[in-house]
Amino acid sequence: MRYASATVDDMHKRIAVVGGGIAGLAAAVKLRDTTPDGTEIVVYERGAVLGGKLQTGALDRTAVEFGPDAFLYGGPGGESSAVRLVRRVGLGDDVMHPASVPSALALGGQLVSIPGGTLMGIPADPAQVTAVAAVDTSLDHDDGHPLLSPDQDVSVGALVRARYGDQVVDRLVDPLLGGVYAGRADQLSLAVTIPALAKAARVEHTLAGAVRAVQTAAVRAPGRPVFAAVRGGMQRLVAAALTASGARLHLGTPVQSLQPTVRGWRLLVGSSSDPRADEVDAVILSVPAAEAARLLADVDRDASEAVGSLRYADVALVGIALPAGTDLPERSGFLVPAEEKTLIKAATFVSRKWPGTTRPDSPALVRMSIGRAGDEDKLRLGDGYLSDRARADLGALIGIRVPAPQDSWVHRWYAGLPQYEPGHLARIATARAALAPRPGIALAGAAFDGVGIPACVTSGETAADLILEHL
Repeated sequence: MRYASATVDDMHKRIAVVGGGIAGLAAAVKLRDTTPDGTEIVVYERGAVLGGKLQTGALDRTAVEFGPDAFLYGGPGGESSAVRLVRRVGLGDDVMHPASVPSALALGGQLVSIPGGTLMGIPADPAQVTAVAAVDTSLDHDDGHPLLSPDQDVSVGALVRARYGDQVVDRLVDPLLGGVYAGRADQLSLAVTIPALAKAARVEHTLAGAVRAVQTAAVRAPGRPVFAAVRGGMQRLVAAALTASGARLHLGTPVQSLQPTVRGWRLLVGSSSDPRADEVDAVILSVPAAEAARLLADVDRDASEAVGSLRYADVALVGIALPAGTDLPERSGFLVPAEEKTLIKAATFVSRKWPGTTRPDSPALVRMSIGRAGDEDKLRLGDGYLSDRARADLGALIGIRVPAPQDSWVHRWYAGLPQYEPGHLARIATARAALAPRPGIALAGAAFDGVGIPACVTSGETAADLILEHL
């Protein structure tokens, strides 16, 4: 075993961030902004590239994301934490917004507009969605008590089916949740995926009343956009965040083990056959659940088991560049309910959604999403099959013969999206409580606090605050 030359120093603190996704980078930026001069921040990333799910590819020389293509613009108190991070790292002038082109649901061979005014597909007024789904209004009656008890968590599907019937879940809620989490409404925690509704359901006696309460409290400022992105691709945000953090980066460097010491933490990093030791004052774990559980095994067994119970879904994205003039619908894209039995579960017409990013004579760019929880076997098929099948599904769903692409790619995310089952928040609270007596360690990222760039940024910044309290 080799020892790193740097060790814990009383004057100059060293902090390790394990995991170079956006949560880890947000934590590193927050640490740089709030720790004394001379603080050393070290980022260990086991992969060959930085950024986690924020990876940018290209179709016909146009930036197209391999991961999320947008983030929420608004948040508590104004702008979301993602927008604030973009501004902090110097990319504020490159914030862009999607075009005001409606998206759709693919139902029975037609593209049907997604009803407006719902909360993740759940209406306050059932009449809003009757063109898409039948609603059994007799189910949502006032029983004289709140929908949920104070500590109760249920799946989104269980609550909505009990109050509105099956079609609202199958045709609206499930595809909308699936587009974000690649999961099924009947398995996903209400408290994690729609926390505002879970809070309202602990007060309101009907689902309609709970949705109304959330919508009333979340009135958006007139003219404020819903979504945003970074011009040129999300990897620009990744690179700028690393620069702003001033962190020392170790790519392709897994952390083999983590152990507490009298003065801080010892990490064994590098190859398992020849690891080196690095000693730091504090550590932030911003890695997927399985890796976090492994590293926590020597720290606290209860925390390790609580974290390790999280499951993930495999997903893939197929990007195609179709000849200019291909007759795509005047939509930004569409979602596909599972009842349609297609391989693709969503499609984005990049050229329609982000018109400012493409040339007038450029091909029509389409990005298709594959993979729901339980579909893992389908993603083991070859790139050629996935691309051809996705293109065939696209043609069937929009009613045209889709020509052969001029450019294409398939990008896979194995164990890509966490599946938050009911009780997830309690399990993570258990893990954090178990670690609390061991100061100088914090958890951050999608494994713990939710998917979406703002959620990950907030999680990283909160972890940094916890470390700052210790230091």
